[in-house]
Formats: sequence, structure tokens, C-alpha cells
Amino acid sequence: MSFLEVLKISLESLRSHKLRSFLTLLGIIFGVATVIVVVSLIEGFNAYVDEKIANIGTNAFSVQKFSIEDFSSLETLNKARVRNKDIRVEDLKALKELGGFVAEAGGRSGTIADIKFGEETLRNVQLNATTPNIAEIENIEAKSGRYFFEAEEESRKFVCFIGSEVAEKLFPKSDPIGQSIKIDNRRFRIVGVGKELGSAFGQTRDMYASIPLSTFLSIYGIRRTISISVTSVSPAAYEDAIEEVRTLMRVRRKLEPSEMDNFGIVTPGAINGLRDKIFGTIQIAAIGVTSISLVVGGIVIMNIMLVTVTERKKEIGIRKSIGARRSDIVKQFLVESTTLALVGGAAGVLIAYSIGKLIEVAFSIPTALPFLWVTIALLVSSGVGLVSGVYPAWKAAGLDPIEALRNE
Repeated sequence: MSFLEVLKISLESLRSHKLRSFLTLLGIIFGVATVIVVVSLIEGFNAYVDEKIANIGTNAFSVQKFSIEDFSSLETLNKARVRNKDIRVEDLKALKELGGFVAEAGGRSGTIADIKFGEETLRNVQLNATTPNIAEIENIEAKSGRYFFEAEEESRKFVCFIGSEVAEKLFPKSDPIGQSIKIDNRRFRIVGVGKELGSAFGQTRDMYASIPLSTFLSIYGIRRTISISVTSVSPAAYEDAIEEVRTLMRVRRKLEPSEMDNFGIVTPGAINGLRDKIFGTIQIAAIGVTSISLVVGGIVIMNIMLVTVTERKKEIGIRKSIGARRSDIVKQFLVESTTLALVGGAAGVLIAYSIGKLIEVAFSIPTALPFLWVTIALLVSSGVGLVSGVYPAWKAAGLDPIEALRNE
């Protein structure tokens, strides 16, 4: 008997018992859908982090008060709070003059502020403070106008670059370029509006205002810590640039060779490592827990297939009496159980995809469904069906045709 003929018989059997087939599939559908939803959320988050890392800039890393490793535990973080020193503007100036493998260095800081124009006030808006070259380092694009100039940074001008959502809320019917707004009751002139970034995890990325770092420090305090974004002259010089920066920072802080760094150098690789450490464990645990339903689904399929063998004893007896071999009977029931589970797996993937898109639209949480995981889900579900059908198929193949024909 050919495989296509066996498949046709199996599908006909499933169609003739639609409700029973659906109830049998619930465990597989639920298990696959849950696993795929979890994977979609984690893969979506990974893609979002990768996008943000890509936007840091080519060959870029940052110098900060804390490193990624400092956040590995509360104890480590507390020790770092005592040990690590603030990053100052003087450090930024030293890095900008370093040369060698370092191409550029830019500083940034920030706080939360209220922005007002006329009678409209926006509360708790992200206020970014940067040097002008951050726009190039971090790929900040303008929708209209421009980012602020170096001369405006050096002279501490009260100019700002605002996010598209701030522009829409404060200037719904007019051009914001050249207009003046108040940031924490200080008047700033708008020189540019940022390109729309959208939202992520339910939080908008376009509700911000950026001002020159020197202006920010003169208002909010010169002793604030900053972070420094650094780029290397080429991808090949990336590691050398990191070592140059580390050496300079250690010399400036008079650290002995045996002493630990009292600052952090954060690279995209370190961010990815932390992400994989956190979400890799979560992903394994979530998939492990949700996979229990696949085991339950497999048990249900085995139970139903045993019932099917009992119901179809006469059919099995007739087929064996007219020449069907044991292998034909085994093949029929294995294909039937595998097809049943595969249909459930496909339904679970479709349901998970729909749920993922609904979550993405309703909560602005990024999701992604890699083809690899779809393939794995279908292979696992069909594998569960195949394993669950082995015993019923073996039992069906072992029936004596005479005894089977006597069954009523």
C-alpha cells in the first residue's frame, strides 16, 4: 500500500469523527500555541534589542559609571556603587583628544522634565542632553530641521531637538521649527524634529527633547555623571580602541595593575550576553513547562487511537483477510496518529501567530516568529503523534483476522 493511499484513509478517518478529532487535538494545539507565543515574545524582544544595538552606531561602545557585570547581582551592584566614580566632562575631553584607534567620542546625560508651549504642558518628558556628534554616532535622524551645532554646544545655547510626538502634541497645526518652548520653565528654541521611531513594549520612543550637554550641565549641575559613546576608526580596530580607552581611564584614575576598573565599558556583545543569560533561562523554563501539555496531548492521542483500534476491529480483520500485511496496518495507524498531531501542531502555530499579532497591536510589544521555530513545532508535534501511535499500531497489527471478524 502506497503512502498516499494510507494518508487518504487516515484523513478520511479524521473527517468522519470531526468532534472527537478536535477534542483529541486540544492538548497538542494548546501546547504548540503556548510554546510559539513564548518564543515569539522572546524573539521579538531579541530583535528589538538588536535593533537598538544597531542604532548605537557602527563600531561603537560606551563608557559608563557601571558595567554590565555590575548588574549581575545586588551584592555586586552595591560594591560597584561604592567603588565606581562618576564619568565627568573632563573624561570626555580626554577621550576626544586620544586619537589612535578612537575615531570619535560624544557625551550624554538626561533627566525627566516638563515641557510647555502656550497653555499645553507635557509632564515627565524624557530630556536628553548630548554633544552634537551623538547624532552621528547613534544614527539620530531629523524629520525636519537639524540637530544642534558644535558652536551651540560650546556657547551653551538654549536650543533643542524634539521628538515627533512632542511636536504633534504642542504644534498640531503649525511648524515647530524656530518656535520657543519652555523646558522646566526655561525657554528653548526648537531647531529640529526627530524622525518617528514608534513605540515598544507600550512605551513611546518619540516623547523626548534633546538639548546641548553643556547647557544641561549648567542648569542641572556640573557634577552629574555622564556616559560617553565612543567609536573606533574601523571594525578591525574595535578591540584595540576599547583597550586604549580602558588604559586612558585607568591612568586618569591612578589605578594600580591589581585594582579593578572603577568604571564600565559597555559593548553590544556585553548587552547581548546579558540578554541571552536572562531570557535564555526564561525561554528554556517556559518551553519546558508548556511542553508538558504536549506530553498530555500525546497520551490523549494514544488513548483515542486505542479506542479506534477497538472500534475498527472488523475493518482491520477484513483488510488482513484480503491480504493486508502487518506493516500495512502499522503504517496506517502511525500515519493516522502522526497526521492528527501534525494538524494540531499547524493549528497551534496559526493560533500563536494570531495571538502574537494581537499582542503587538494592542500592547506595542514586538513579536517575531522565526521559520526555524515553526519547523521545530511541526516536527515535535508530528513526533509526538508518531510515538503515541506506536503501541496502538502494534496492537492493531497483532489482531487475529478471524477474531477481529467476529467482533460486532
